[in-house]
Amino acid sequence: MPHLLITDDDTAIRDLIAEIAGEEGYTVAQAGDIRQARIQIERQKPDVILLDMQLPDGDGMEFWTDLGLTGTQVVFITGYSSVDSAIQALRCGAVDYLLKPVSLRRLRGVLSELKSLLQKHPLPGASDCFAKMIGHSRAMQLLCAHIEKVAPTQATVLLVGESGTGKELAAEAIHLASPRHEKPFMPVNCGAISPNLIESELFGHEKGSFTGADRQHKGYFERASGGTLFLDEITEMSMELQVRLLRVLETGRFMRVGTHEEIAADVRVIAATNRNPEQAVANGTLREDLYHRLSVFPLELPPLRDREDDILLLADYFLQKLNEEAHTQKTFAPEALKAMSEYAWPGNIRELRNYVYRSYILADTVIKGDFNSFELESHSAGWGSEILVPVGVPLADANKQLILATLKQCGGVKKAAAEMLGISLKTLYNRLEEYGAAGEVDESSSFR
Repeated sequence: MPHLLITDDDTAIRDLIAEIAGEEGYTVAQAGDIRQARIQIERQKPDVILLDMQLPDGDGMEFWTDLGLTGTQVVFITGYSSVDSAIQALRCGAVDYLLKPVSLRRLRGVLSELKSLLQKHPLPGASDCFAKMIGHSRAMQLLCAHIEKVAPTQATVLLVGESGTGKELAAEAIHLASPRHEKPFMPVNCGAISPNLIESELFGHEKGSFTGADRQHKGYFERASGGTLFLDEITEMSMELQVRLLRVLETGRFMRVGTHEEIAADVRVIAATNRNPEQAVANGTLREDLYHRLSVFPLELPPLRDREDDILLLADYFLQKLNEEAHTQKTFAPEALKAMSEYAWPGNIRELRNYVYRSYILADTVIKGDFNSFELESHSAGWGSEILVPVGVPLADANKQLILATLKQCGGVKKAAAEMLGISLKTLYNRLEEYGAAGEVDESSSFR
């Protein structure tokens, strides 16, 4: 049974938590202050500590940091909630943060989840599989739990989520938590490769198979052998190539361009799209049979607006990385933290990261967060703009209108337009070439 140490100066709270923890299958020890907590830890190392932030003989977070316990999970409890204290708790490695009066329902949920986590046997390579997936929100906990379930299998996975939600990081986490973790993980952006070259890039080609093929080329399926191939923006793949991909998934074999010799494909495929896949099927940009083959195990990545508990944690993570790289100690002002937590982040994690980076560059020591101007810039670039498309207009024409209107709103800045549209910069260039509109864009801007 997992062992829990409750450290709080309120005897009634300790007794109540102890009773609930016992019902949840924990053995329990109690301490009213730091001195008693040290004694209990020497008697038996706890698997979980519920720790009050303010104790009669010291600061709970400082006590936890000084302990340096490995293999023990900590959940902080406080009656004095603030944004700063929440960030400090997460920095200290807390798995959760409970406010007094403690919600019994939430307490049971936390204890139940921690117990399940403690009872799981780690998968090969899973120890650090979530290292890049920053967040402790319920939505992220659920996503990570699903990843742990599907990772050991050979099931194809379809990741669905808005642009900037971290689909490649989720795909890499699946790979790292799988038996394939020691083999290559190869991400491929299907929208960033020219339609004329993507077949060769995926499956390879033989020397002389087409003009310019002066040597044999191994494609991603061969180079990722034994590992995982991540196909992002799957709806950008041509219908003809989707047929070939479906055949590979069904037979486990493929052929290089220019040969009829089949090669075994020992690759796990994870695909992703920032569109509604069912709508993509209805629109004719994704084959229905391929959709069903890819979505053996669909996973939806939550947008940042549904991960409120993670916004400040991510912002602090990005800032600390910048501080480490530049040997600085810049911090967020309270008004910046408040503004970030209240903003909807339509561009998700990518937008938040860009905001932190820009603010870091502009700030001296404290990021006060001229957030209003940042938000205005986002909206003036077209977040709130609209175009009117009559019913019955072909989808290709509607896409053209949307892309050109977005590019115009962005002042011809292709990178900004691509991010707003949720497509790669290469995809945008390809579309502009199709429309014969590349020359209409002002190439003099240095902000590409």
